[in-house]
Amino acid sequence: MKAVILAAGYGTRLQRDIDKDASGRFRNLSGIAKPLLPVGYSALISHWVQALNGTGSVNTIYVITNALYHKAFEKWAMDFPNVKVLNDGTRSNEDRLGAVACLQLTVKHFKIEDHVIVIGGDTLFKEDFSLSEVKKRFSDLHTTCEDCNLVLSYQCRDEDTRKYGILEVDEDFRVLCMKEKPLPTETKSRRACPCFYVFSRRSLPLLDAFLDEKKEAPIEAKDAPGNFLSWLISRMPVYVHHISGRFDVGNLSSYVECDRYFRENLQDVKSYMT
Repeated sequence: MKAVILAAGYGTRLQRDIDKDASGRFRNLSGIAKPLLPVGYSALISHWVQALNGTGSVNTIYVITNALYHKAFEKWAMDFPNVKVLNDGTRSNEDRLGAVACLQLTVKHFKIEDHVIVIGGDTLFKEDFSLSEVKKRFSDLHTTCEDCNLVLSYQCRDEDTRKYGILEVDEDFRVLCMKEKPLPTETKSRRACPCFYVFSRRSLPLLDAFLDEKKEAPIEAKDAPGNFLSWLISRMPVYVHHISGRFDVGNLSSYVECDRYFRENLQDVKSYMT
C-alpha cells in the first residue's frame, strides 16, 4: 500500500489571517505551507509520516506540493527515507491544478499500481483515531470485494452540514451518496467526510475518466478531492469507517486550536494515530 499526502495548496485564508493579526504572535508562520506548520512539537505532516511508518501501513509516502514550497518540503523530507516529494509546477493559487489533478499526477509520475491512502495535508484527527484499525477494516472489505474503497466519517452538528460533504449510508455502511454542503433539512445524515480515503488499485484508472469528463469545468469542480469521491460512489463500492472528529487547519483560529491540543492534551505522542 502507498500513501499520497496532498500538500499543493497555498493556504491563502491562513496567510491572510497571519498578515492581519495585530498581536504579531504568529509572524514566524508567514510564508510556511500549512502541512509544514509546527503542531505541538513537530510539523503537522510529520505526525502523519510517523504514524504511517509506525504502523507499517505503507512502504512509500508521496507528497505532492507546488513550486513555491517545493524546496521547503524537500528539506523537511530529508529526515524520512521513504518519503518522495513531487512538484506540481504551479506558483500561485490562481494557477493551481486542484487536488484531484494532483492525485492523478502523483499516480502517473510514480507509476502507482497499488492501493493508496490519500490524506489532506492540512488535516489531523483526534487521539482515538487508529491507522491500524483503518487498515484492518479495508483488508476485511477486500476479502469479499476487490473494488471496495474506504472513507472516514464523523458526526457533525446540525448547523455544520453546510460546511462539509455529508455521506448517506445504508445498513451495511456502504455509501449511497455524498451531498455537498447541504442544508440540515436536506438530509437526515450528519456524517461529515474528511479528506482521508483508501482507494483500491482498481479505482485509480478512474481518475483519468473523472478529469476527462471535467476538463471544461471550472477549477472548483476538480479542486476538492471530495468531488472525485462523490463521482466514484455510483461506480464502485465505497464504505465508511467512523471516527470521533478531526482538526482542519483552514484559518488562524483553527490552527491555534489544533496546536493547543497537541501541546496540552495529547497523551501519547509516540502512539498517536497508530
